[in-house]
Amino acid sequence: MNRIELIDMNKLKLFCFPYAGGSAVIFKKWKQHLDPSIELRPIELAGRGKRIQEPLYNDIYEATDDIFHHIYEELIESPYAFFGHSMGAIIAHLLAHKINHTSLAEPMHLFFAGRGAPHVERQDEKKYHLMDNEDFKKEVINLGGTPPEFFNHPELLELFLPLLKNDFKIAETYEHQGEIQALSQNMTVFLGKEDDLTPEQCGEWEKHTTGTCSTHYFDGGHFFLHDETIAITDIINRTLIRMNDSKMALEDLNS
Repeated sequence: MNRIELIDMNKLKLFCFPYAGGSAVIFKKWKQHLDPSIELRPIELAGRGKRIQEPLYNDIYEATDDIFHHIYEELIESPYAFFGHSMGAIIAHLLAHKINHTSLAEPMHLFFAGRGAPHVERQDEKKYHLMDNEDFKKEVINLGGTPPEFFNHPELLELFLPLLKNDFKIAETYEHQGEIQALSQNMTVFLGKEDDLTPEQCGEWEKHTTGTCSTHYFDGGHFFLHDETIAITDIINRTLIRMNDSKMALEDLNS
């Protein structure tokens, strides 16, 4: 299948997809740490931020389709990469597969954080979305990500709790279908040392690519993302700049 030619090879977009309950704002401080050649594109999902009036997704596939249509034009305009944390990692992975079946240029690199390999299922994994509201709130507080004091504001809780629970639902009801169809892109995986993931979940991301898969571990649990901004963006910078320089050098040789 012929791929659509890229227009601007000097600017690379980094599309970032948030975790359950997260919005585009969680990536705001990344801008000051990313190399100027990388354009930060934090993605706002339906039901939050500027899209707060839009209905919540029924499943992760609906979320993936929605995002695909929102960013389609941008995927034609410049080279790009995906970063997703937790629920966002599932979306980034499904998007990469969706794009693989189109004429669009594929992402240059895939970054997955806070999520085990898609095909590895655990029978003991908690199903947060099935909990009653009180147990759900306690478990979410234990996870980290959401400040405990947030749950002391009923007016915020009324808006946020349905969104958060729905995000957990669409993430937790996702099941990998069929055999692994490895992607061609190189992958980088970021994980928290204290996150509730098995060695198998952490190590089997490599089965999802025919390229390279590098894994980086950070101190902390599921939301290490917030404490490791500089380290994470440094790895992203080095990875994408090296890849873009190599791609441009190859094009110069072929021109």
